[in-house]
Amino acid sequence: MRNSSFAGITLSATGIHALANNAINKNENTSTKNNFKDDFILNEITITELQQKMQSGEMTSLNITNLYLKRINEIDKSGPNLNAIIELNPDAASIAAALDKERKAGNIRGPLHGIPILVKDNINTGDKMMTTAGALALEGNIAIQDAFIIKRLREAGAVLLGKTNLSEWANFRSSRSTSGWSSRGGQTKCPYILDRNPSGSSAGSGSATAANLCTIAIGTETDGSIVSPSAVNGLVGIKPTVGLWSRSGIIPISATQDTAGPMARTVRDAAILLGALTGIDSNDKITSESNGKSFTDYTKFLDANSLKGKRIGVEKSHLNGYKEIVALLKKAIETITALGATIVEVDIMKPINEVSTAEFKVLSFEFKDGVNKYLATSNTKIKTLDDVIAFNNNNEAKAMPYFRQETLYACTERGSLTDKIYTDALAKTLSSRKIIADIMSENKLDALSGVTNGPACCIDLVNGDYDTSFSMSTPAAISGFPHITVPMGFLHALPMGISFFGTAYMEPQIISFAYAYEQASKNRTPPAFQQNLLS
Repeated sequence: MRNSSFAGITLSATGIHALANNAINKNENTSTKNNFKDDFILNEITITELQQKMQSGEMTSLNITNLYLKRINEIDKSGPNLNAIIELNPDAASIAAALDKERKAGNIRGPLHGIPILVKDNINTGDKMMTTAGALALEGNIAIQDAFIIKRLREAGAVLLGKTNLSEWANFRSSRSTSGWSSRGGQTKCPYILDRNPSGSSAGSGSATAANLCTIAIGTETDGSIVSPSAVNGLVGIKPTVGLWSRSGIIPISATQDTAGPMARTVRDAAILLGALTGIDSNDKITSESNGKSFTDYTKFLDANSLKGKRIGVEKSHLNGYKEIVALLKKAIETITALGATIVEVDIMKPINEVSTAEFKVLSFEFKDGVNKYLATSNTKIKTLDDVIAFNNNNEAKAMPYFRQETLYACTERGSLTDKIYTDALAKTLSSRKIIADIMSENKLDALSGVTNGPACCIDLVNGDYDTSFSMSTPAAISGFPHITVPMGFLHALPMGISFFGTAYMEPQIISFAYAYEQASKNRTPPAFQQNLLS
C-alpha cells in the first residue's frame, strides 16, 4: 500500500558485510553533517554503463558488488544512516565472483549479468536471508525456495545484494502507520531530506536506489507502493499490469491488485528489469493472461519521439490547488506539448473515487485469505493471521511501540471470498476498468497522466503519514492497469513525479512516453542528504 490510510577496495567483501550487518543489528542513529560530500564512484551509473565496464575489463561484478557493500556501510548504516537495507546477502560476493567466471568463459546471460540488485523484504529468497515483511512476528522465516521472479532474476545473472526495509506488512497493519517503519527494520529515511520518510511501502527500495546503494531494485505495490516511493525519491517506477510478473512467493495483500515491479534511476534501466522477469507461472494463474502480451525486452520501445501526434489526458483537478505543484505539472505539460503531443483535460479521479470506496473491503478479505495461505506453508511458527496478532500483543513494546494493528483485526473479521460483501465490493472496484477505458476511448487518448503524488511526508511516528490531494495511484491500482512514474522536478528540494498509465498491457506505450519525457526534461538529480528543509 502507499499510505497508512489502508494501508580497488581495501576492505574485503566479508569485512564490509560484517560491518554493515553489525550496524543493522545495532540500529545506530548517527546523523549526517550538512556538508556531507558524496563522491561515490558509481553514483548514477546505469546498467548499460556497468556492462561496458565489465566487458572492457575495467571492472568486474565482484568489484562492483564490493563497492556497493562499502557504500551501504558508509551511508546506510552510518553517516546519513538511511536504514534502507534490512539484511545483506552473505553470498553476494560469491555470486558475483561466479558470474565473473562465466563472463570470462564467454557466457553472458544478458543485460543483468553481474548487476547488483536489492529486493523488498516481502519477496521470498531461497537462500540465507529472511523474508518477514518487516514484521518481528516473522523473524527467522527462511523461505524454502525463491519466489518465481527471484528465480527469473537469478537466471538473468543478477547479483542479489540484499533486502530492503519496508512499511511493515506493506503498510497494511494500521491506519496511523508511518511509511518506511517496520518493527524488524526500524525507520528508513528519505535521502533527499533526512527527516522525511521515503513513502511506502517499498520505502527501502526507493531510498536505496535513489542513494545509489544498488543499481536497481524491486518493490511491490497494492496501491501506490512502487510509484509513490519512486516519485518521492526521484526515481522511475513501473507498476506493471497485474499478471505481467508472477506474485507467487510474495507475502500478499491482494490477489487482484498486488504486483512487484522495477524501481530505477532511468526509464531504460526500469525497462531492462521489467522484461527480464516476465513469464507465465503455473502457481499464479493470472500470469496466463500475459500470454502473447508480454515482452522480454521493453527497451525496444524507448523512442524519444514517441509523444509526437499523441493525445495525453491530464487529470484536471491536478491543475488546481497547491500552486507550486501545479506549476511543476504545467511545466511538464509544456515539455510534453513541445514533444508534439496534445493535452486533453479529463476527469479521472472523480469517477474513480466513487468506486474506490469499496477498495478496503476487497483488500481486507483478500489479505486474510492470502496471508493465511502464505503463513500455512511458511518456515515459521507463525501459521495464521491470528498468530501474528497474538505475537504483537505479547511483544507490544517491540512490535507496536508507535501504532497498533487495527487493520489486522479488521481483516480477521472478514469471511471467505464467496461472501457477497466481498464479491459486490470486488465488482465495484473492477468497474474502474471500464471507467478508464471509456475515458480513453471517448477522448481518443493514448495515455492518462497527472501528478504521481505529493512530496515526502515528515517522519511522524506519533500521528503517522498525511495525504495530499495529488495522487494518481488508485486508478491503475484498483483496475490492475500499468502505471509508470518519472521525475518531474522538485518542490522545496523534494522530488516530485509525473505519471503515465493506460489500460491492460500498455507497458510499451507508457514506457515510451515516459522515456520521451525523461530525455527531454532530465529531472533526475541525486540526493543531497540534507538534514531538514531549513538546513
